[in-house]
Amino acid sequence: MPGLLEEISLNQASLVSSQMEPTTQMAHDQQQPKWEGEARAELVGPKAEQVWPLLEDFFGLHKWFPTLTTCLPVQGVSGQPGCVRYCAGFKTPVDHESNQLEHLNWTKQELLSIDPSQLTFSYSIVDGNVGFNSYISTVRVVPKEDGCSIEWKYEVEPVEGWTLKDLDVFIGTGLQVMASRMEASLSKLQV
Repeated sequence: MPGLLEEISLNQASLVSSQMEPTTQMAHDQQQPKWEGEARAELVGPKAEQVWPLLEDFFGLHKWFPTLTTCLPVQGVSGQPGCVRYCAGFKTPVDHESNQLEHLNWTKQELLSIDPSQLTFSYSIVDGNVGFNSYISTVRVVPKEDGCSIEWKYEVEPVEGWTLKDLDVFIGTGLQVMASRMEASLSKLQV
């Protein structure tokens, strides 16, 4: 009888829950607040309308993000909400040199929204092996008089083996390298 099996499972779950130590029970019932952060890179020279198409190419992240060797389409059309990319080969601040040959970091990322008129898009990590659960990020290009800036805001549940500072360094450094690569690429087009 399915009803009886469900009742037994629920009783077992409540029994396990009630047998936890009080501090474990409290930790089990309360989730840690999400980590939140923001990185910003200033580009001198390139205008926002020149930088936006480079970021809008959702399947082209490997052209700009450091150590990212692979960015492949998994589903959908690049730049349309719902499309998914597979990103692999990137290094993180918590990687250990000894296991670099054995370990390949990867994520699948889904484009949640995009607004070309506001030069912004949001995406989430939907799968991966780096421990980013409930990761959501918004990237925006902001026009400036002498160029533009790229803002990258993010939130994620605390990541096992990481600190918020590790995440800030990973995204902040990555964004700075991306901005430098974009500046160099766009300056070649000006010549």
